Amino acid sequence: MTLSSESPAKHALITGGSAGFGLALAQAYAERGYQLTIVGRVADRLEAAAQTLQCGGAAGVATLSADLGMPGEGIRVVQAAIAASGRLDAVCHAAGRSSRGWATETPREEFEALLRINFLAAVELAAASAEALCVSRGSLILIGSLATRVAPAGLGAYPASKHPLAALAQQYRLERGPRGHHTLLVCPGPLSRADAGERYNAESAGLPERLRKPAGGARVSVIDPHVLARQVLRACERRQAELIVPAKARWLFVLSQLSPRWGDWLLNKKMGGSSPSGDTGESQPGSDQ
Repeated sequence: MTLSSESPAKHALITGGSAGFGLALAQAYAERGYQLTIVGRVADRLEAAAQTLQCGGAAGVATLSADLGMPGEGIRVVQAAIAASGRLDAVCHAAGRSSRGWATETPREEFEALLRINFLAAVELAAASAEALCVSRGSLILIGSLATRVAPAGLGAYPASKHPLAALAQQYRLERGPRGHHTLLVCPGPLSRADAGERYNAESAGLPERLRKPAGGARVSVIDPHVLARQVLRACERRQAELIVPAKARWLFVLSQLSPRWGDWLLNKKMGGSSPSGDTGESQPGSDQ
């Protein structure tokens, strides 16, 4: 099935749409009768996802293969999506990578690799789609993480690649919001997935056992991606600025801003953490003064 510029259906572009949360979000949009463009790297997985979405109620499904870590690919997929349907009502950057390791031992190349897919791809997607989303009063959805607001020990380059999304979201709210453009920053905890207990085995060799677990062993429950997808759509309908799941994590974010030392202490406690030196960080902090 292809897209049509004559269709009255709205159109959503979703990166990482062939699996995981990206596919769950695409399914939620399909249930609402949207036309969909899903972006991924593996053609076979994209086609399988497209079949699922067509059966799930999508008004049309287009697939685009792209490596969004490469410069210009984000711009290309947005231009192709607009050309296919003549409109764009939602853009979600759900593609991304996470990692494990001590930041002090993570090479520059790893920081660059994660920044390219987690942040710089979002920059291209946001810029290329800005005008179309102003016209449609649509939504730019940036999928961050709890690590968009805090930076736990042991997650390698991941927090540094996710933190800039908060700044980008705020800039778009201020610069494009007055023209009808809606920006939603989503900061979820760990999502349920089949390989949750094994995906970090190689990267976690020699690191604390907790880092093999989702969210680096943080004491938070895993989230059903389909539940989160429905929450995202509701947040877009309400034109919320942020969606934080679990909501109680906001208190940690606030504390970290008010008192970095107390924020670090609480974060380390929640993570059951340790440092490369083996210090668990359980002693209470002193003053920030």
